Amino acid sequence: MAGETGPLLRREGVGGRTLGLGLAAAAAAGGIAAWLVLSGNPGNMGICGACFLRDIAGSLGMFEAGPRIFRPELAGVLLGAYLWALTRGRFEARSGSHAAARFVLGMLMGAGALVFLGCPFRMMQRLGGGDGNALSGLAGFLAGVGAAVLLEKRGYTVGRTSPAPAPVGRLGPAVALGLLALFLYGGFLRGPGPGSADPPPHAPWRTALTLGLFGGAALSLTGFCGVAAARGLVQRKWAMPLGALALMAAYGGVVAAGGKWKGGFEGQPFSHSDHAASFLAMALVGLTGAFAGGCPVRQVVMAGEGNGDALVTAAGIAAGGALSHTFGLVSTGAGATVAGRNVVIGGIVVVLIYGWSVARYARAASA
Repeated sequence: MAGETGPLLRREGVGGRTLGLGLAAAAAAGGIAAWLVLSGNPGNMGICGACFLRDIAGSLGMFEAGPRIFRPELAGVLLGAYLWALTRGRFEARSGSHAAARFVLGMLMGAGALVFLGCPFRMMQRLGGGDGNALSGLAGFLAGVGAAVLLEKRGYTVGRTSPAPAPVGRLGPAVALGLLALFLYGGFLRGPGPGSADPPPHAPWRTALTLGLFGGAALSLTGFCGVAAARGLVQRKWAMPLGALALMAAYGGVVAAGGKWKGGFEGQPFSHSDHAASFLAMALVGLTGAFAGGCPVRQVVMAGEGNGDALVTAAGIAAGGALSHTFGLVSTGAGATVAGRNVVIGGIVVVLIYGWSVARYARAASA
């Protein structure tokens, strides 16, 4: 939303006190992500939309080999966004825009993120935490978003969501609450349950949920999105890129204070130095994120704010993560797999053709 009631970093002509508050909230989100790492989450992975949606898919038994754990922080992000929007009178149920395309774009987004080993939000944490390997991902991400912007200028659009009945908008929070209940009381989800210290690495559930709630509120308050930050650089709109810098600086400061900052390329946690694969993978994430209207974390936040289309995209990301493990697309510390690299290259070609076709159709329809 633009204007006086919109998210802080998305308002028209943002500046002065509004910009300061937006940067402070973005820094708070970065500090929360760092706190989660210091509390037990994987290195430079306090919050990662693609990785954590994949983890939740694993907890539901959607694949056998790979991380299978419910991530309370991601449920917290969605519910925190919901509660913030509700209390500020900004909750609005919306849906009905190219849902099938959003699901497929989400699948490819999830696959690309797992070849790089992180979504754009985790990329910023890796950069703030000193991981030089993330620089190639950043370059690819900017290239992917830049290509999407060019196609948007030629007519591409993901369509506009329309007002929907309130129950449609509450589906996202209902799903988050249902999964949280299964985690806490049902015993139906795979992986370590509440109070368990078994791997994969994770913060205590109460800490994860609480920090996730605050993180979701901060991200809803700002409207922060990795894709929007990259788009801002391309279009020379500086509020969102400054928010990204504030987030990275806060993240780096907090992990450094906790003794977990490590600069360089070698020995970085959940990272690899296959720079060509990282560039291409994040180019795919940038393309799909721009075409679908937001990065994985932003899709989770929008689902909390009432956007049913964002919930469809998040489901696609989870499905893409599950399929990535099923078909061996996920990178390791040694680099990308052959299958992962091939899917990324094929995905870029498919998404570019799709974007060009939509742009061509839009131009023909308006002629």
